[in-house]
Amino acid sequence: MKSLIALIDGNNFYVSCERVFNPSLRGKAVVVLSNNDGCVVSRSNEAKALGIGMGIPFFKVAHLVKSHGLVALSSNFSLYADMSERMMRLLKRFAPRQEVYSIDECFLDLSELPDNPQELGHTLRQNLLKQLGLPVGVGIAPTKTLAKLANHLAKKTPSLQGVCLWSAFSQKEQQTLLMDLPSSTLWGIGERLEKALAAMDIHTLWDFHQTPLPFIRSHCNVLLARTLTELRGEVALDWDEHPVARQQIICSRSFGNATLSYSAIEEAVVFHMHRAALQLREEGSLCHSVGVFIRTNPFRQRTLYYSNHAIESLVVGSDDTRTLNAAAIQGLRRIFKPGLLYHKAGVVLLHLTDKSKQQQSLFDTPASPHSDKLMGTIDQLNQRFGGTTITFGSGALKHTNPIWAVRIEKRSPRYTTKWDELANAN
Repeated sequence: MKSLIALIDGNNFYVSCERVFNPSLRGKAVVVLSNNDGCVVSRSNEAKALGIGMGIPFFKVAHLVKSHGLVALSSNFSLYADMSERMMRLLKRFAPRQEVYSIDECFLDLSELPDNPQELGHTLRQNLLKQLGLPVGVGIAPTKTLAKLANHLAKKTPSLQGVCLWSAFSQKEQQTLLMDLPSSTLWGIGERLEKALAAMDIHTLWDFHQTPLPFIRSHCNVLLARTLTELRGEVALDWDEHPVARQQIICSRSFGNATLSYSAIEEAVVFHMHRAALQLREEGSLCHSVGVFIRTNPFRQRTLYYSNHAIESLVVGSDDTRTLNAAAIQGLRRIFKPGLLYHKAGVVLLHLTDKSKQQQSLFDTPASPHSDKLMGTIDQLNQRFGGTTITFGSGALKHTNPIWAVRIEKRSPRYTTKWDELANAN
C-alpha cells in the first residue's frame, strides 16, 4: 500500500482565531504579540505586506498603528488553545490516524481512504471554515516532508485554492518547483543549516535532491539524511500518534513590571506552580524534584544582573500542589537576594514518572490518602468556574492585577473559555 499523508496547517493561526470572533479585523493589518506585548508572533497577510517580520520587537513597528492602521493584539492563549483543540477534534474524524504536530497543524494518514485525495483536501478546508471559521492550507504527498512542502505551495500559490496534491504535478513540474525553491523552504532546514549547505554548493531544493545520500549522512547528520530520503518520496519518518511523556514541565513568565518585593515573587512562583501541577496531574505523572529560578533583566544596563536557580528533591514523588509549593518556596528563599529588581521567575518539575507505575519502599513516607481526592476536586472546580478559583497560600492573589502579572492591555476577550467573556450576539 502506497503512503499518502496530508498536512493541515492553519493560516496565520492566532490572527485567524481573533478574526473568528471579531470580523471587523478582516482585511486589516493585524499582529498578535508575545508575552508582555514584546514581539510579533503572528501576522495577517496585510501585516506581512507592510514588511513586518516574524519575531520583530513591537516597538520597531508601533508607528504603523497610526500611519497604516495596524491593529496589535496581546496574546490570548486560552482562546488559541481551545480553537486548536476544536480544530484537531474535527480533523480526527476524517482519517484513521492523526498526529498533532503543533498548536495549528497536524498530519492525517490518507493511505487507506478510497476518496479522491484532492477532493478530500477541499472538504477538510470547507469543514474547518464552515464550522470553526478557520482558514487552512492542505498539503498531500507520500511523505511528511513532501506534505509540508506541498502545504507551503498550497499557501503560496493562489491557483491551488489552498490544496496541493504533490502527485498532481508531473516529474518535470516537480523538478522545476524544486529548482525554484531555496533549501530553507524544506522542513528542518533553518538559517544555520542553510548556510552550511550553501558552503557545499547546495542552494536549492533540487541541489539537495540530487546530492548523494552518503555525502549528506557523512557531512551533516542522520536526520537530514532522512529528510533527503523523504524529499525523494520514500518514507523515513515514523508516525507519532502517542506523544512521549515529558521529562519536565516548565512554567514561567517575565513580569509586566520588575519588582523588589519577595512576597510578589513568591506569589508569582506559587501561581506558576498552580499551572505546572495541573499539567502534571493531567498527564498522570509524579514529580521527584522541584526547581525554581529567578533573574533580573539582562538588558537593563544600569543595574546588576543576577540569575540563580535551586532544585529541591522530594522524598516521595508527588503531584500534590501543596507539596510542590512548599519545595518551590524553600528553594526561592535560598536564592532570593534583597535589593535587586527582579524581572522573571519560574518553576520546573523534574524527574517525572508515571503515577500508575509508582513503587513505594518500606522507608518512604506515604502521601496523604486524601491527596488525590482533594486535588481532583480542586481541578474540577477550577475547570468549571475558572483556572484560579481555588489556589493555595500565596496563590490566592491579593490583587486583581499583581505587579508581576504579564501585560495584556491589548488582549481580546477569552470568548470560549470564560463565561463572563462570551461573545454577544446582536
